[in-house]
Amino acid sequence: MPVGVMLELKKFRAELHVHTVLSPCAQVEMIPPLIVQQALEQQIQIIAITDHNASANIGAVQKAAADSGLIVLPGMELQSREEVHILCIFDTLEQVQALQDRVDRHLPAIENRPDFFGEQFVVDETGDFIRREERLLLQSVDAGINEVWGWVDALFGLFIPAHVNRKGFGLLANLGLVPTDIPILALEISRHLKPSEAAEKYPQIKGYPLLQGGDAHGLDGFLGVNEFTIENPTVQELKKAILHQEDRNLKILPQ
Repeated sequence: MPVGVMLELKKFRAELHVHTVLSPCAQVEMIPPLIVQQALEQQIQIIAITDHNASANIGAVQKAAADSGLIVLPGMELQSREEVHILCIFDTLEQVQALQDRVDRHLPAIENRPDFFGEQFVVDETGDFIRREERLLLQSVDAGINEVWGWVDALFGLFIPAHVNRKGFGLLANLGLVPTDIPILALEISRHLKPSEAAEKYPQIKGYPLLQGGDAHGLDGFLGVNEFTIENPTVQELKKAILHQEDRNLKILPQ
């Protein structure tokens, strides 16, 4: 940066855990225009679309958000062999598609049962139906958490174990600890755990930066309490904020 140029940092409220109707557990209301509308009404500036093992609706949400001011980051909630959910967040559709290619090769060919698991809809930017995803998305890939970390790191993405305090698909319930042989930058806690009480209740996470996710499966699920102080809404800037580098900052706002 040239001498004398002042860095302009801005505050962004973010919800980095949002599902669409492609996730079988999501509500039918989770279509692109309503997702965008809800985020804007809650004064959220950044969202990440993180469907289960899938990315086909991200482009539609990005189109729905065009010219709205809302930043839509491509992401995925990937389920590892250990049945741990991991948020994988990127800057571009090309990056998440490269991850999708890996997931597709490691996801068992089990057909979805909509009557039991729920529908898996791919839609356009207006929410109109395009097709059903026939393969069951809510299952584990044949790859462990360390291998998944390698996939995400090779694509310059952000790797965040999701809702680590939850019994279902949480890191602590399934592994009992936070792996130390991979450099995990941050952990997500669920909306029901107070950040101030997290390390006391779960000593394994002491010292790790925390985010709090809404895990929005319906429009009432948006939380948006992660406030990033960054130069621009990129994965690299989010990483700096998580690590409190170069005056970047992350804090969890009170609900």
